[in-house]
Amino acid sequence: VVETPDGASVSLNGRRFEFLDTPGHARHHVCIVDERSGHVFAGDTFGLSYRELDVDGRPAIFPSTTPVQFDPPALHASIDRLLARRPGAVYVTHFGQVRDVQRCGEDLHRLIDAHARLGLACERDGLEGERRSQRLREGVRAIVLDEAQRQRWPLEREALLALFDLDIRLNAAGLEAWLDARAAAA
Repeated sequence: VVETPDGASVSLNGRRFEFLDTPGHARHHVCIVDERSGHVFAGDTFGLSYRELDVDGRPAIFPSTTPVQFDPPALHASIDRLLARRPGAVYVTHFGQVRDVQRCGEDLHRLIDAHARLGLACERDGLEGERRSQRLREGVRAIVLDEAQRQRWPLEREALLALFDLDIRLNAAGLEAWLDARAAAA
């Protein structure tokens, strides 16, 4: 095990990899920059990208707001930090290489804001328990469907919802954890 604080690097056979502290998805999250190619290994920080949704070679992107440390301002800052490096490609955990990085980053910012607005609406409306959980799941589902229409994702509605089923539940649970943390801090 090697501790990797922000800016630390390792050399593998003469190839240098720099570690960046990139909270927002989770506080422990780091991204790794391959200094030779400039490409970034981003884990879940740069969202998820299903190849089934690519349109004319343009990658689809969607944020991962899973529990328990989703932090919208920190995630925005981490994405901006990655975009500032102008990588030719980002590698996400789910699934693979993403190009058109600047556009994907803009999409992520917009979608993170949509998730945060959904959570804040539940907070404003005083929703708790199962009512809040249901509203969050329905809201994330609506974000998926709106984005599918906006980006012209090629899957039919039912196939799209089946593909995103786990992500909808996880993103909603992450929003719940974020709202609980906000309430505890108030």
